[in-house]
Amino acid sequence: MHQILVLYYSRHGSTRQLARQIARGIELVGGCEALLRTVPELNTQGATEPEAKGDPHVTHGDLKRCIGLAMGSPVRFGNMAAPLKHFIDSTSAEWLSGTLIGKPACVFTSSSSMHGGQETTLQSMLLPLLHHGMMVLGIPYSEPALHTTSSGGTPYGPSHLNHGEGRQLSAEECELAQAMGKRLAQTALKLK
Repeated sequence: MHQILVLYYSRHGSTRQLARQIARGIELVGGCEALLRTVPELNTQGATEPEAKGDPHVTHGDLKRCIGLAMGSPVRFGNMAAPLKHFIDSTSAEWLSGTLIGKPACVFTSSSSMHGGQETTLQSMLLPLLHHGMMVLGIPYSEPALHTTSSGGTPYGPSHLNHGEGRQLSAEECELAQAMGKRLAQTALKLK
């Protein structure tokens, strides 16, 4: 089985919900397995906290083994959250060795308000992936839900709008996240 890494940080669960839907889409593609990983919390001194319940923490080996990457974070002032950025900042060895060059990637996010910075957060996550030489994928407008969603979902990547109420994903958000996962897996197999 070829592994597609679904790497995320989620404080209140919304980004985790999207990660799970992307994983479902990945696993619709024969020969592909979704590897769900998260990053540790940072304490007030910037140090990482030990692993809590939930998905295991990502390792640098996960980046090496995967044939594709989906990366997600909640919106933090229009940017990715610090714990995810902290991990990305630790990938210099992978950058130097070209570990991620030519692998496909996508990004996803969640926010509590309609204009809370979803698109800029997605773009902030794309920048390091481009520096790593990854091939970035978005959601094409051939996906019908992209035309009808009144919740989350952008051509830059899947998103969720929870209105600060911890809402579950809408039908369109699930559909777009699964479509993104499926597209990522299909592309990764073609490139492999």
